[in-house]
Amino acid sequence: MTLLMQQLVNEINSIIWSPALIFLCLGAGIFFSIRTRMMQVRHFSEMWRLLMSGKSSEKGISSFQALAVSLSGRVGAGNIAGVAAAIGFGGPGAIFWMWVVAFFGAATAYVESTLGQIYKEEHDGIYRGGPAYYIEKAMGQKWYAWIFAIATIIATSICLPMVQSNTIGAAVEQVFGASESLDTVLGTISYAKIYTAIAIVTLLGFIIFGGVKRIAHFTQVVVPFMALIYILISMVIIGLNIDQLPKVFMMIVGDAFTPLAGFGAAVGWGVKRGVYSNEAGQGTGPHAAAAAEVAHPAQQGLVQALSVYIDTLFVCSATAFMILIVGAYNVHGLGETFIIQNISTDVAANSPAYTQIAVEHVFAGSGKPFVAVALFFFAFTTLLAYYFIAENNIYYIKRTFKIPGALFFLKVVIVTTTFYGTIKAADIAWGMGDIGVGLMAWLNIIGVLIIFFMSKPAIKALKDYEAQQQAGVKEYSFDPLKLGIKNADFWVARLAAKKSNKPSES
Repeated sequence: MTLLMQQLVNEINSIIWSPALIFLCLGAGIFFSIRTRMMQVRHFSEMWRLLMSGKSSEKGISSFQALAVSLSGRVGAGNIAGVAAAIGFGGPGAIFWMWVVAFFGAATAYVESTLGQIYKEEHDGIYRGGPAYYIEKAMGQKWYAWIFAIATIIATSICLPMVQSNTIGAAVEQVFGASESLDTVLGTISYAKIYTAIAIVTLLGFIIFGGVKRIAHFTQVVVPFMALIYILISMVIIGLNIDQLPKVFMMIVGDAFTPLAGFGAAVGWGVKRGVYSNEAGQGTGPHAAAAAEVAHPAQQGLVQALSVYIDTLFVCSATAFMILIVGAYNVHGLGETFIIQNISTDVAANSPAYTQIAVEHVFAGSGKPFVAVALFFFAFTTLLAYYFIAENNIYYIKRTFKIPGALFFLKVVIVTTTFYGTIKAADIAWGMGDIGVGLMAWLNIIGVLIIFFMSKPAIKALKDYEAQQQAGVKEYSFDPLKLGIKNADFWVARLAAKKSNKPSES
């Protein structure tokens, strides 16, 4: 049964993750980079300024909190186990293509997150938005918006949580071993994974039943702290092997264009794991972006573009350099063969083992536990982000159909799939995750491109923001009607309310 399930998952993945999707992700990033005049370079300093200047409100979270929620979705299993898989199946050159997709993907992240802000709404006193909202309002295709919403609910409540929890379980099992196990109807499961599953779902249930504010407050503390500690540890490992750094860097760049691991394999795995990790174009980032309290939509678009850099160029690169400097990796060839074999062949590439071996090589006795702890927080906060995204799409559907108990059912589903993912095989979990990521990316990127050619709202917003920057305004404002942007009802109402309050303030 498991083998049949694995074959089915692999077959679906081969269709979704065809070369067409890889070219679509890269092509969209390059296209938006050109049309925004390389905003990811021009506005780099502005991204950091905006990150620290925003404030929250009763209805919205701050730019920093929105970044933390977004990063909690971006920084997860993909940054540790995903990077290992990219190297293990695509060779060191896959990391180069992760960098490429991150650089150009920052422009895609700006566009989709700005759209999320422009077309957001207020539900139950909280800002909500995302691709389903802007597909309906900017593209005018409610049926397509519904397809995205349903696909996203399935992906973020069933497919993607399995990857995160599975990776946590695998990391803990690396620390405590799998010798003590229990025979169940789901197979033989180690006690390490069972206890881990119970701990994850208990904490997850406590937080998601507390709502979006509790998620924001939790992630704004945990994500930056753990990312900083993780990067510092990687810098220590790199510093102790600094003489190897130029060689490793040249290996990454050189292997990206050689047949060592196959040019197609390096590009394919680099883009696949790059999109999985930084989520640029996937459509997850706009949900957090829409929840932010900002004076102008472009501001949160710029902040979300920065999150792509933080995720891939900082955290993913930290993992890659640790693995490659220590040589804690294999590169799989066809079938059971290996193009490069540095460690035991029974170490799974799509697990945190490569990273744990690399850290253990320098910090003997504490490397594996450290990675397990870091991965727990990275992956756990990603689970919270997935719930937040699924909840947003439930609210979108509830605008048309009132479904009693929908949110409670969603919480039960995500807790159940999280438990199941923790104890199941990694191949199935990652396969399900790739299906979720790929399906959302197809739907979102096509939608964003169509919206661009129809009305260019994100580009208009950027030009308007830049004009106000040059004018030196003290307080930014956004008038969608003046810019020819239709159906941005939230901003029209906000501007009207602001104008009506001016006389009473003077």
